[in-house]
Amino acid sequence: MKVFLLQDVAGLGVAGEIKDVAKGYARNYLIPKGLAVVATPGTLKMARVQQEARAEREARVAERAAELAERMAALTLTFQAKAGPTGRLYGSVTTADIAEALERELGVRFDKRKILTDPLREVGEYTIRVRLSRNTEAQARVVVQAEGAEEIPTLDD
Repeated sequence: MKVFLLQDVAGLGVAGEIKDVAKGYARNYLIPKGLAVVATPGTLKMARVQQEARAEREARVAERAAELAERMAALTLTFQAKAGPTGRLYGSVTTADIAEALERELGVRFDKRKILTDPLREVGEYTIRVRLSRNTEAQARVVVQAEGAEEIPTLDD
C-alpha cells in the first residue's frame, strides 16, 4: 500500500515522501497516528510540489551554510578561564559558551547541540566542528587561555 508521509518516521522516511508499506502497518499505525495518508492522485501531486519546494529550500540552506562555513574557517574564538598550574581549567568551556561566542561574532544563532565537541577542560588551541546543515559541517579555531596569563602568540601571528 502506498502512503504519503506527513511527518518523519524513523526507519521509514521523511515527511513528503511516498513509501510502499504493509497494509496493516498503514491502517493500524501510520494513518491513525497522523503520520501518513493513503497515496491518491491528489496526494501524489501534493508530494511532487512539496518535494520541489523542499529541494529549493535545501539548496538555499546549503548555499547559506557554505557561506557561513567560509566565515567560520577564518574565525578564532578566544576564551579566558581560571586554570591551575598544570593548565587544567577549574571549570570548562562548554558547547553553550562556544555557541554564544559564535553568535556574537557572526550574528547567527547556533544550537549548542550542533557543536560537535566535548567540553574543553584544558588550556590550549582546539579545532571544533559545527554542523550547519544536514550535509555541511564547518570548523572554527578555539583558543583557551588561563585568566591573567599573557597572550601566547600562535603560529598564525
